[in-house]
Amino acid sequence: MARYRDSVCRLCRREGTKLFLKGDRCFSEKCAIERRAYPPGMHGQGRVRFSDYGVQLREKQKVKRMYGLLEKQFKKTFVRAASMKGRSGENLLVLLERRLDNVIFRMGYATSRAEARQLVKHGHFQVDGKKVKSPSLLVKPGMSVSLREKSQKVQRVIGALETLEGRSVPQWLEMDKDEKVGTVKQLPVREDITLPIDEQLIVELYSR
Repeated sequence: MARYRDSVCRLCRREGTKLFLKGDRCFSEKCAIERRAYPPGMHGQGRVRFSDYGVQLREKQKVKRMYGLLEKQFKKTFVRAASMKGRSGENLLVLLERRLDNVIFRMGYATSRAEARQLVKHGHFQVDGKKVKSPSLLVKPGMSVSLREKSQKVQRVIGALETLEGRSVPQWLEMDKDEKVGTVKQLPVREDITLPIDEQLIVELYSR
C-alpha cells in the first residue's frame, strides 16, 4: 500500500495551513507553519499564482492530506457523498468526520489522525464491545468507542488523554476520560466542522 514517508510538516507548508498532522507539535512554536510560512523548495518564497483548476486541486489535496486518505480512497468517498441526499460537499465532510480514525482523534485517544489510524490497525480499540481494525469504519449515533482491556495502559493513549483539556471534543461526540469510553451522540453537521475547508471547490473539481 502506498505511504507518504517524507516530513509531514512539508505538507502543511505546501498547503499553506496547519493540517494538524504532527500532534502537539502543531500547537507549539515548533510548528513549521509558524517558523516558515511559505511552500518548501528553492522557489517556495517566490510569488505563486494559481488558475481556477489549481485552486480547486490545492483544496482537494489539503483535505485529502488532512484526513490521511489516498487518492483512490478520497475519490471513492466523494462518489458516495455525491450519491447521497443533500449537498455533495457537506456530505463529503460528514463522511470523513465519521471515519473511526478521525473519531478516535476527535475523542482525544490520539494526538493526530495518523496515530489514531495506527492504533486502530494494531487492534487497541473496540466499537460496541467488538474489536475493530478498520480505520475507515463509519460510526453511527449511539455507538461507543473504547479501549480494549489489554490496551488500557498503552502510554501513547494515556499521554494523549492527559492533554485532552487543551483540545475540545466536538458536540456530536462525548468522552469519559476516566473510563476511557467515548460515545457518538449524533451525526456531525457542517457547523461542527470548523476546519478551514471550502468543500465547494472540491465539488467543482470533480464536476469538470
